[in-house]
Amino acid sequence: MSNVGLLYVGAVLFVNGLMLLGKIDGKSAGIFNLFVGALQVVFPFYIIATAQGDATMIFSASGIFLFGFTYLYVGITNLTGADGSGVGYYSLWVAILAVGYSIANFFYLGDVMFGFIWLMWAYLWTLFYLLLAKRKPIGEYTGWIAIVQSWITCTIPAFVTMIGIWEITTLTAIILGVGALSFFVLFYLVKKPPTSLNETEKLQSDLGSEKLN
Repeated sequence: MSNVGLLYVGAVLFVNGLMLLGKIDGKSAGIFNLFVGALQVVFPFYIIATAQGDATMIFSASGIFLFGFTYLYVGITNLTGADGSGVGYYSLWVAILAVGYSIANFFYLGDVMFGFIWLMWAYLWTLFYLLLAKRKPIGEYTGWIAIVQSWITCTIPAFVTMIGIWEITTLTAIILGVGALSFFVLFYLVKKPPTSLNETEKLQSDLGSEKLN
């Protein structure tokens, strides 16, 4: 994924996280999802068309479609008021593929940092599956994870790479990756989802689903 594209993935994750926290209206967020989703669909088409059969370039571009179709799906769902279960089950499929992309980055491309980043994305897509398809009351938790990931997996890596200071050793990548994944687990334990009906009903998803249970 290009650094410009990655930067705007960070932007849309930030917006969607705030939406889940009730800070941004679902339809307003939906419009921005369409903008970024369109970018993330057109761009990989161009890369593949000009790759001249380069398998590594085509493989890397293919992962961008996962983001593009996610954001287009979210945007259309928000704007039409459709049920969010479709986005949820699509997110499950993407989460499984994201694990594959993580493994490929670790062992095929030799990029340890993005191996961990793909694992983080797989985790986030899994949360969207649980939230939207299984109706688990994790809207607030998912919102915060989306916001955190918008910075540590997208915005910061994209920005520092564009200005030429992205220099991370394998050991540093492992420390940062394990640390981030551990933080997500600890944050879940600290911020457990509500268990009572009244508390659960306070957490609403704007992704096409009125209530989480």
